Amino acid sequence: MAARALAAQGLSIFGDHSDVMAVRATGFALLASASVQEAHDLAAVAQAASHRTRVPFVHFFDGFRTSHQLDSIELLSDDDLRALVPAELVREQRGRSLSPERPVARGTAQNPDVYFQGRETVNPFYARVPEAVRAAMAELGARTGRRYDIVEYTGAPDADRVLVLMGSGSQTARETVAHLVSAGERVGVLQIRLFRPFPATAVAAAIPPTATRIAVLDRTKEPGSLGEPLFLDVLAALAESGRDTMPTVIGGRYGLGSKEFTPGMVSGVLAELGRARPRPRFTVGIVDDVSGISLPYEDLDIEPPGTVRAVFYGLGSDGTVGANKNTIKILAADPKLHCQGYFVYDSKKSGSMTVSHLRFGPAPIAAPYLITRADFVGCHHLGLLDRVDVVDCAAPGGTLLLNCPHPASVWDELSRDVQEQIIAKRLTVHAIDADRIAAEAGLPGRTNTILQTCFFAISGVLPHDQAMTKIKNAITTTYARRGSDIVARNHAAVDATLAALRRVPLPERATATRRRPPCSPGAATSCRSALCRWTAPTPAEPPPTRNATSPISSPSGIPGPASSADAAASSARTASSGPSSSISRSSPVHPTASPRRR
Repeated sequence: MAARALAAQGLSIFGDHSDVMAVRATGFALLASASVQEAHDLAAVAQAASHRTRVPFVHFFDGFRTSHQLDSIELLSDDDLRALVPAELVREQRGRSLSPERPVARGTAQNPDVYFQGRETVNPFYARVPEAVRAAMAELGARTGRRYDIVEYTGAPDADRVLVLMGSGSQTARETVAHLVSAGERVGVLQIRLFRPFPATAVAAAIPPTATRIAVLDRTKEPGSLGEPLFLDVLAALAESGRDTMPTVIGGRYGLGSKEFTPGMVSGVLAELGRARPRPRFTVGIVDDVSGISLPYEDLDIEPPGTVRAVFYGLGSDGTVGANKNTIKILAADPKLHCQGYFVYDSKKSGSMTVSHLRFGPAPIAAPYLITRADFVGCHHLGLLDRVDVVDCAAPGGTLLLNCPHPASVWDELSRDVQEQIIAKRLTVHAIDADRIAAEAGLPGRTNTILQTCFFAISGVLPHDQAMTKIKNAITTTYARRGSDIVARNHAAVDATLAALRRVPLPERATATRRRPPCSPGAATSCRSALCRWTAPTPAEPPPTRNATSPISSPSGIPGPASSADAAASSARTASSGPSSSISRSSPVHPTASPRRR
């Protein structure tokens, strides 16, 4: 199950644990995975444990962040699956199915004289679940070498500060803790995999006895509750553990609606634990100046050297995402490379901005968060430079690829803001008219394979001839069902690419006078980008309407403090309550995706 947010003040299709928490009282066991590899492995573990205990399982992982991420993983073989889930268990399960050949009466109405007693008869079944899950994990580990436990502690054995969480954020926390431990800090992280039945004894035993400060992070919000579900469970487990000294336990929220959770945020929570009086409840990842409970944090880059990071900006249905998925598949074919691909887009998809995040390198990649320092940035539509801060994510000394109609004069078409960023970051800039090449090849508008070829040529991740061969093989596999003519046209476009790729000479200082046009309804004129569908409000549009739509009409949504969202909502209510006012309601968007504009 890909865990996603439940609709609250607005609809969100993005990821957190709200829907999982809504079913935690149904009697289903809840098993959480933190990565694509874990999701693959624990799916078999959940099936095996369910057969052994006769308890139904919900195996969940973070929506989008895990469910839509492409990773290099090791697959279980058919023999592994047969060993984990023996045929006799499957036959027993089928034998308990409803059938006229084996009539039974279930789901009858019960009166007060028997209902309570019957309800308690399930206790032995749930008591067996933790050990059944552990047994299945041990069997999987013996066969594959990948070992899991229902709870897993990572960090200093004498840690005085410990984080507790589950889901993809556990990966980020583990990597950050390892970085901080190597710097001499006494910190640790406890990853919860089995959430229901909650393994209280295992949780209490896994936390080092030296821990005096514990922060429990939940990816959900329960208004009105004393705390979120995982926080309350951990607090109860420690209170009943019989420890001589009860540690200080604080609870926080993170990552609601796919909000980012980064190493800097993990470090910020651990820093809060180190204060004399840490906040008992907090949020991290936003600036909450309404409730005043958000934690400050600083950016922290802990990715291993040798990892190549690339970001590609495109538009929905232009083929950018598909080409980058093929790029990941091409690179993943090399057993020496570990790869990760993640793709950001909003709920409208077609025609809206897409951002592809690719990582690859010799070391395993455990970074379930967006790239902020990219070695390579591809802007597949020049107008995006006036719409979003494309160059902001480029690392100093990185490479920028531009698809533009006039490669020879593209520098003069850039705004002064972009030119200054390029010069300050010492970027190498390449340009190509991919639309012309696509049109000449009989593929108008389909620039994806052309720009993919540019990436391989510029990055040098594969030898030229090998890269060209693999790109063409991927094209053949992807477009074979559309006919040989389409395949041939794509091959021709790839062959014509390198001759048209141009390196852009850069002056010592910016030469443009034009500034990046504003993309906010608070501006006096419309955005000059042809890709920005927003137009300036008419003079008759009431100020409350402009105030409400301004923060959410920018491509970044509401990146600022919580008060901006609160003000927008208040303005919307004021505008809609007037006799002549009207306002179009916009859905929340992913913080890095393009919003729906109306």
